[in-house]
Amino acid sequence: MRWRSFVAVGDSFTEGMDDAYPDGTFRGWADLVATRLAADAGPDFRYANLAIRGRLFPSVVAEQVPSAVAMKPDLISFAAGGNDVLRRTFDPDTLVARFDEVVRQLRSGGADVLLFRFADVMARLPGQRLVAPRVQLLNQAVGETAERHGAIMVDLYADDTFLNPMLWSTDRLHLSPAGHRRVAGQVLNALGVGCDEEWLMVPPHPAPSPWLAARASDLRWAGQYLAPWVKRRLTGRSSGDTVTAKRPQLGPLVD
Repeated sequence: MRWRSFVAVGDSFTEGMDDAYPDGTFRGWADLVATRLAADAGPDFRYANLAIRGRLFPSVVAEQVPSAVAMKPDLISFAAGGNDVLRRTFDPDTLVARFDEVVRQLRSGGADVLLFRFADVMARLPGQRLVAPRVQLLNQAVGETAERHGAIMVDLYADDTFLNPMLWSTDRLHLSPAGHRRVAGQVLNALGVGCDEEWLMVPPHPAPSPWLAARASDLRWAGQYLAPWVKRRLTGRSSGDTVTAKRPQLGPLVD
């Protein structure tokens, strides 16, 4: 099948942090997938990316899903909930129930829908005992919902390559350029579309750091990334408060 239009919905994962274009804007796996689909579909292909960093599941649903459905694309990707599992207010029962309803809504117009089981990011972050079971619950809901509604599931959690820290950016939460390329390759494989083999190449694991160097790195990370994140939580702010969608309307790709 040749998809003629693609709308990406979600948060920083789909916006493309931290895979930067030369001008500093973000590319990410969704832009890579759109470029590959456009090569098959030709000049009539249209793409929109509504994702905004920091968005919680209810905001993604309220702000992006209606717009995506109204565009009536052939393909919609939906990835949300990753920010929610990091909050102490996380309500798993409500999120799982709404997840099913959202996917039903996305599928109602006849679009193919891409869903994601999230890769294991908690090995490099604090709070693993609390957050890891939440991620597992969300991933289970994704799998069950995909089967129930005939969505296409991209199982990043089953790909142990994502345990390689080189697939993650220096903030340990967002994907690196290599990580985004690998996600794009996984998506295209799930769609039955070929991709550049280099996208699936695995960078070498970094050499182990001595204990003192590793602890110093942890301290630098905490000061540069963890502390600002905690401050935003305490003040009710988000990294995406002043950010708008990079491609809010369906339109042609521009090289």
